[in-house]
Amino acid sequence: MHRATKIVATVGPASSSLETLTELIMAGVDVVRLNFSHGTAADHQAVATRVRSAALSCGREVAIMADLQGPKIRIGKFEEGKITLSSGEQFILDTNTDTLGNQSRVGLDYKDLPKDVRAGDDLLLNDGLIVLAVDRVQGSAIYTTVKVGGELSNNKGINRQGGGLTAPALTDKDKADIQTAVDLGADYLAVSFPKSAQDMEIARQLANRAGEKQGIRVKLIAKIERIEAVQPDVLDAILAVSEGVMVARGDLAVEVGNASVPALQKRIIRTAREANKLVITATQMMESMIFHPMPTRAEVSDVANAVLDGTDAVMLSAETAAGKYPVQTVAYMASICTEAEKSEPVHLDADFLDRTFQRIDQSIAYGALFTAYHLGAAAIVTLTDSGSTPLWMSRYLIHVPIYALTGNISAQRAMCLFRNVVPLQITMSDDRETALSQAQAILRERGVVQTGDSIVLTIGEPMGCAGGTNTLKIVRVD
Repeated sequence: MHRATKIVATVGPASSSLETLTELIMAGVDVVRLNFSHGTAADHQAVATRVRSAALSCGREVAIMADLQGPKIRIGKFEEGKITLSSGEQFILDTNTDTLGNQSRVGLDYKDLPKDVRAGDDLLLNDGLIVLAVDRVQGSAIYTTVKVGGELSNNKGINRQGGGLTAPALTDKDKADIQTAVDLGADYLAVSFPKSAQDMEIARQLANRAGEKQGIRVKLIAKIERIEAVQPDVLDAILAVSEGVMVARGDLAVEVGNASVPALQKRIIRTAREANKLVITATQMMESMIFHPMPTRAEVSDVANAVLDGTDAVMLSAETAAGKYPVQTVAYMASICTEAEKSEPVHLDADFLDRTFQRIDQSIAYGALFTAYHLGAAAIVTLTDSGSTPLWMSRYLIHVPIYALTGNISAQRAMCLFRNVVPLQITMSDDRETALSQAQAILRERGVVQTGDSIVLTIGEPMGCAGGTNTLKIVRVD
């Protein structure tokens, strides 16, 4: 059964073998995420090579997304590996110590934290499970009182509730990793902790420079995980200079509070779709399946609600990177997406009411959606080189699958992230009738259409010339 929502899966120790990658792709993975917080450049290159090989053996393409580490603000290590903090205890964070931590203090790798906090601030550690109240800042040391205690182990992350840390979005490591991402053929580059459009523009410049010799233009995904980035004007500006965004709910929740995340998720998804940009929903979607073969009912509802919100993709992190059941997790997530999509409401008439279009190709894209829906077409087929037409089509909920046929393998891989779009690579004929026959044949081979079905096609004429889509044709399959 056709599934519109795409699945992003993170590769790690549990899923990096050729055999498991093949199983993951067969189970429904559309985009493979390489987490640059772990591993070397050589490790990532080797995994990318196996991903391409696995996809080839499955007879399809997947996109590769390189996810930059960003500024990791972490505590140091402890003498015994971990401690247990209790409410009311005093605890010191010190940026000027190289000694191992103990029950009373620990080092920090973020040297500017004393400048960014003041008395009265709350610091959240280990994804917000531990809360420290700042009493005072004295030189390199931050003196705190434990508000919410618990076990604290080596190298756990730390953040200031409400955001406001001055750490730059791109570190020296990230800049080197951008070159690695381009060299291994990543289709998307996820930028961690951007606070502004300027952060994304810097990443764009670095990525363009890294791919200049090969003529590669990697697409950017802004990870929305700082409180500054969710301000409406800032989010709009970030979207304007990115191909898409990720609702990175883990770090975002630490900054804004857990209760604020669901509403923000819906707003970010809606805003991205209205801006004709992609959106991924991430973090803890199937967390329990790291250790168990079945998800919780709450997790099923979480994935389904993201689908109903209109997200392009749902993402798995530790579930596939380090979990015991990576393939089962993907298969279960795919089934949840498919079931949720059955109840999606279609509002094309209302969506297009009073709309005006500035471009011919955009008008054709929306006309194809409207026509296919009201005609009851079996499929929409768009012949595309850049992927712009299927991107516009994918911004609207419609229970008609979109098949994007292209001779451009980079476009095919990028479209793996587009909601409701099935990208296929073909050798495109310059003759219109031949190209249309090719399209019909491909859909017949895949069992999408049969004799008597209607399909809606969009093409650019004259064929073989650069330019936008300008023709819509309704075809009865013979």
